[in-house]
Amino acid sequence: MLTFPCAKINLGLNIVAERPDGYHEIQTVFYPIPLTDALEIKHMDPAFPSDHPCDLKVTGNAVDCDERSNLVVKAYDLLAADFELPPIHAHLFKRIPSQAGLGGGSSDGAFMIRLLDERFRLNIGIAEMERYAAKLGSDCAFFITAEPSYATGRGEILEPADGPKGNLHGYSIVVVKPDVAVSTRDAYAQIVCHMPRKSCRDIVRQPISTWRDELTNDFEGPVFKAHPELARIKQSLYDMGALYAQMSGSGSALYGIFREIPQGVEDQFKGCFVATAAL
Repeated sequence: MLTFPCAKINLGLNIVAERPDGYHEIQTVFYPIPLTDALEIKHMDPAFPSDHPCDLKVTGNAVDCDERSNLVVKAYDLLAADFELPPIHAHLFKRIPSQAGLGGGSSDGAFMIRLLDERFRLNIGIAEMERYAAKLGSDCAFFITAEPSYATGRGEILEPADGPKGNLHGYSIVVVKPDVAVSTRDAYAQIVCHMPRKSCRDIVRQPISTWRDELTNDFEGPVFKAHPELARIKQSLYDMGALYAQMSGSGSALYGIFREIPQGVEDQFKGCFVATAAL
């Protein structure tokens, strides 16, 4: 059985408070985009046994962890603790770049929960799958439904965001990921928590022409200071006609929203991962 874990972008990201558990309270709108990995699972063939009940093979883009630490395996182990699951072979083809703020690893883990539920008829239900996914990571729960969502708490408290889907229908997106690694820990260390004047959920319900002046990502300040090339990419997206551009998450991917994909975008960002899609 095959599924296609999708990436996400953040439409605004505000860090509003520190938490006693070491995490931070955030406000953001998660929005799914049609940039995907591919994940397949099969019953383990007795002719090809493994020492592990979930034997994972990863191909495509490089990932920043070993296969036993991959969230696909952790998702299997999480459900196997509560359900009888047979040994499986899993193949993950990575296209979503890592360390990009696009949620690729989180999506893989959440889509693995969905895939196991469907394949083995576990009948878990969406709310319970979201609870399992939240144990894997702060933004994993979003990918269970992968519908535009206003996220608070650590990112695991989700409410419908009914504005952006209509606002972005018919537009196109350009995602640019340079060969830059951003330390999320270091970025958080430089954040001064504050409550925004207006919630990103309210802003994304407004016409996209208002977003540039109001919709902000708090990580851009410290990350752009450490990596000014990212600020230049954002400006280049605007120079090419983007209606709105922003860094996603804590970076290092940036995206621009356009009425139409500009010509020569790959040439403009040579040496970077570039993806384009209709929204």
